[in-house]
Formats: sequence, structure tokens, C-alpha cells
Amino acid sequence: MISLLYYWLQNLDIPGWGMLQYISFRSAAAIITSLFITLVFGKKMINYLHKKQIGEDIRNLGLQGQMEKKGTPTMGGIIIIASIIIPTILFARLDNIYIILMLITTIWLGFVGFIDDYIKVFRKDKKGLAGKFKILGQVSLGIIVAGTLLLSDDVFVQENVKDANGKIKTEEVVNPVTHKTEKRVVTQRVKTTKTTIPFIKSHEFDYKWLVKWMGNHSTRWSWIIYAFAIILIITAVSNSSNLTDGIDGLATGLSAISGSTLAILAYVSGNIIYSDYLNIMYIPNIGELTVFISAFIGATVGFLWYNSYPAQVFMGDTGSLALGGILAVFAIIIKKEILIPLFCGIFLIESLSVIIQVSYFKYTKKKYGEGHRVFLMSPIHHHFQKKGIPEPKIITRFWIIGIALAVITLVTLKMR
Repeated sequence: MISLLYYWLQNLDIPGWGMLQYISFRSAAAIITSLFITLVFGKKMINYLHKKQIGEDIRNLGLQGQMEKKGTPTMGGIIIIASIIIPTILFARLDNIYIILMLITTIWLGFVGFIDDYIKVFRKDKKGLAGKFKILGQVSLGIIVAGTLLLSDDVFVQENVKDANGKIKTEEVVNPVTHKTEKRVVTQRVKTTKTTIPFIKSHEFDYKWLVKWMGNHSTRWSWIIYAFAIILIITAVSNSSNLTDGIDGLATGLSAISGSTLAILAYVSGNIIYSDYLNIMYIPNIGELTVFISAFIGATVGFLWYNSYPAQVFMGDTGSLALGGILAVFAIIIKKEILIPLFCGIFLIESLSVIIQVSYFKYTKKKYGEGHRVFLMSPIHHHFQKKGIPEPKIITRFWIIGIALAVITLVTLKMR
């Protein structure tokens, strides 16, 4: 099955429909369509939210310009989710297991975030959805992703076959074009718990290493460790994205940067020539994800048009939970999850600042009877606001750091 739009145009026999066979063309079409949906229908959505008085109820934290944002439309994440799903359905192969997983991730976490926003806006409960239910939603998604990656026959990597001496096997085949005999490396499809890791020669890390002390039982337990890691990563990155979405355009811009990084990583991982040159795992059929992540980039960049300072709309948990989950699941699928602390470095710092602040406050309160803080306020972007740095400058500087981390992430492909 090709993309839905390809099928329609093929039946109509419209000239040029054959271009939809190429991932590069469909990726470009996805990003343009996503931008169009966000920019055109986004404005109508914002007007609708205004009309229905679905605005943000700001809690006074003593931050400069904070109360001016009161009443700004929220739940704008619906715009992002629609702008991701529609181009993906139109241009991506819907029989691809990885595309299916990404669509499930987008809808699943978008729905969890929507419930949280609904409770805050319509039921006037500032706490929103109870934390345990958010975690339950994230863990449930993690179980679905882990189960699919571990059990589906459509999920595998292609590895070189080695002989008893550890040398790569080759075979002689006749080239159908030149009709000459050529040597070709013998490969096999395998399910593995390996993932990409920079700075080492093999460029690979196997979760089996964590339980190799178990001897013959290590293989069985490595899958359990791998599944646990998937659940932990999805939960952590999704919550980190949620924490980062505290000032106008910060999480949106960083998500676009991280998404662009993942697009390149997915393309090279799904291309047998580039993956061989870079000495990284070749994952068949993974290149199709380039179409999805292109729609993701278009959606975040388009949403930034309205979400940049001063924001005309906030994404709410509907968007922030979904964005973080998408980045996490995408990285896991293309086996680049160990690189998340790099290309999602700002998300990690934001999350760590909250953990450090809360932990230190509880520790000092227990020890001295009075809690002390490491930062003026957490997450850390509020710390800089408290220091009097203008919000646009904080956002721009965080974006610059995000771009630098993205470049470093790509450079690691050749660092070993």
C-alpha cells in the first residue's frame, strides 16, 4: 500500500502522481501541507477559542509580564496534532508499522493532554488531571510501543553475517544491469536490543550488557530491561517537554529543532548506503518516518507563528505532552534514544532543575526546619526571568543552545 493520496491520484490518472513514490518528495509535501494547515486553520482555531473563552488562567508567580497573558487561548495543541496527522495520512505509507506507532503516540498523548486541559479550563480545576493518571497514560503508551517493537515481525534490523572467524561473509551475484559478477555482503534480518551510541568503535550498545552477569538468562532479561527503558524514556521526555512549555514559543521552537535532527537521523538509518558509510545500524522501512517527522516540523514551525512572543495561543498539555512523547518514541524506533540527552538537552536541563529544586528544598527543610532553594524559581527558565532577563532573550538563547546540541548530535555519527 502506498500513501492515501498516491492511491487517489493513481486511480484518477493525474500526471505527476508517480512523484509520490519518493520519500523525499512526500516529505517535502508533508512539511508544506502541515505549514499550510497550521497557518491557515490555526488562525480560525484561535478565533474559535477566543469566542468560546477557552483561555489560560494564570497563577501569579510574580514574573514580569505574566499577568498580561491571562485569557490567552489555550489547548492550541489541537492545531499541532491535526497538522501532524493529516499530512501523515495523506503522504505516508499507512501499512508501515513505524508510521502506525507514531500516529498512535500522537493521538494517545494528545488525548491525555486534552483531558488535563479540559479539567483545567472547563471544570476550573487548576490541578488538572491527577499526576498518577498522566503517568498511567504515558506508561500505557510505553507498554504498547515496547510490545510492538519486541513482538512484531515487521520490526527488525539488517546485520552483516560473519563466519566462524568473525569475518564478514560475501557472495557472488550477477548485477542485473551490467550482467557482471559482483561480490555482495551477506546480510540477515534480526531482532535486537542494540542501539546506537557515539564515541565507541562499534557505534552500538546492547542492553544485554546490563545483564550479562546472568549468563544464559541474559538474553531473556535484556528484553525486559529494554522494555523498561522504553517506558522510562517516554515518560521522562514527555514530562520534560511539559515542564519546558512555560514561556512563549520555547517548547515549540526546541521541538522543531529536535525534530529536524531526528529527520536526518531517520533518513540515514533507513538508507543502506549512508548507514553503511556512517557505520550505523541499517533499519529497513525506517526511512518512511521521514515523512512523519517532516509533518511534525511543519506543525511546530507553523504553530510558532502564533505561539512566539507575545503568544496568541498556548499549546497546553494537549500539545506539550504529545510533542515530548513523539520525540521520545521516534528516537526509540530509530535506535537513537541514547542521544536524547544531547538533542533534547534543554528539556533535560529544565526537568533536572525541578528535581534539584524540590529535592534540595525537602532536604534542607527536614535538616534545618526551613527549606532553601538552589534556583530563584524552577523550571530554570523562570529562574532567569526572576533575574530580570527579558523573556524573548531567554527563549532565543535557549534556542541557540538547542541548535548547538543538535549539531553536536549529528557530529557524533562520525565520532567513535
